[in-house]
Amino acid sequence: MSDTAPSDPTYKSGDIAWTLMSTALVWLMIPGLGYFYSGMARSKNALSLIMVSVISIAVVSFQWWLWGYSLTFSRGANRFIGNLDNAFLRGVLGGPSIATPNVPDLVFCIFQCMFAAITPALAIGSAAERARILPMIIFIFIWSTIVYDPIACWTWNPAGWSFQMGGLDFAGGTPVHISSGFASLAYCVILGKRQGHGKEDFKPHNMSNVVLGTALLWFGWFGFNGGSALAGSMRAAMACVVTNLAASTAAITWMLLDYRYERKFSALGFCSGAVSGLVAITPASGYVGPGASVAIGFVGAIACNLAVKLKHRMNFDDALDVFAVHGIGGIVGNLMTGLFAEQYIAALDGSTIAGGWINHNWIQLAYQLADACAGAAWSFGVTFIILFIMDRIPGLSLRVHPDIELQGLDHGEIGEMAYYHVEKVIRIDPETNEPKLVEEVHQQIHPNGEPVQGPESNLGSAQFSSVINVDKHGNEHVHHVEQVSSPRMSGEIQQRHNPGALNNV
Repeated sequence: MSDTAPSDPTYKSGDIAWTLMSTALVWLMIPGLGYFYSGMARSKNALSLIMVSVISIAVVSFQWWLWGYSLTFSRGANRFIGNLDNAFLRGVLGGPSIATPNVPDLVFCIFQCMFAAITPALAIGSAAERARILPMIIFIFIWSTIVYDPIACWTWNPAGWSFQMGGLDFAGGTPVHISSGFASLAYCVILGKRQGHGKEDFKPHNMSNVVLGTALLWFGWFGFNGGSALAGSMRAAMACVVTNLAASTAAITWMLLDYRYERKFSALGFCSGAVSGLVAITPASGYVGPGASVAIGFVGAIACNLAVKLKHRMNFDDALDVFAVHGIGGIVGNLMTGLFAEQYIAALDGSTIAGGWINHNWIQLAYQLADACAGAAWSFGVTFIILFIMDRIPGLSLRVHPDIELQGLDHGEIGEMAYYHVEKVIRIDPETNEPKLVEEVHQQIHPNGEPVQGPESNLGSAQFSSVINVDKHGNEHVHHVEQVSSPRMSGEIQQRHNPGALNNV
């Protein structure tokens, strides 16, 4: 967040408008994250990941009103956490915010609420395809209170120990990315591996959703980083420039790193790289110029790409690579902020910093390392304890029943599906050569692979048309035309005709 601000407490409508628009952009990132996660998972769990992402908005918004904002940004905070002076948003209205007099307290409150909401949504990605939703909702509330709020307080509240030490974190390297990355590591360790892990090839089921999610994240990140200036200033503009540049550099870098394996330009590699660059530039976005952002995006992509391989060596099941991208990417970004932070960038809105190594402020790297390590240790340790205790409380066991895991969380936990199947039988009139619909059957695929019709038809997705051509002798010839909207269905059909094909169930 912005370190200092102009002394004039008069609000400018442009500053308020930019902060509110940035709030909406960050909100949009959360369903974007859901689509990103949904596409990377298997089709039978696609809807559940979108749902838990948007559920995070609702749970954290309530927690933020109840006491989250007060615990993070109350003026009576100690060096670790705030008090309850502003619980229920008491006294949060038109006075200058604690971060800057550029915007009123209420505007700053709702802007920061979106940061608090997206952080647990990031963390729960590692638990994809096997975690129960009810305990996850309770976990989000507890985790936000005793993990996110203290870290955000010591990072951004002027009373916090990291803030007073001189740590630099413009938009959430430690509170958002390091905390979510190391919480995700604890979550996947407690839950254990998915059934078939190490034996089955868990490939993304819908790359269109991954690209859509990446686009929404990238778009929203302009508000995430640029909005953290809390003013329509040149510093905000620079934050947007370096955010876009780091993401672009990282996307190309990761794609080229993956190109060496199969000589293909992977869409997944491009999207993963873009997100890693966005993560790495987050803490530095208000402190570095364009040249440094290229270096941060490049190094961030390489580090996160290598970290993805690390999970295979260490044999833990981080389903969606949250730790590799957000945990490692956040640490890289924090440390490189200590190297490349520049005084003139902060001065674009009147702020004053000592700078990083580039300004011969050698101690800054140590400050950044201390902040990153403290955030990582607190997040992993407390998350592990929370989940360990919850898993032993009757009714709050974290993992779904094995049968539900095989069936899919969409059916087992939500009862609604992301995809469905339609089969049409069409007869071609031999005289007019016009198609005529003979039969249309709505059906979906049961986990055992058999088609199910009627009220039980709520799994799977695809479209098939059986086209009947009648020749001049009156003989009927049936041709099957397939229109697939679920790669799971596509895989099953391919397997019938080509037993060697992979089936991403």
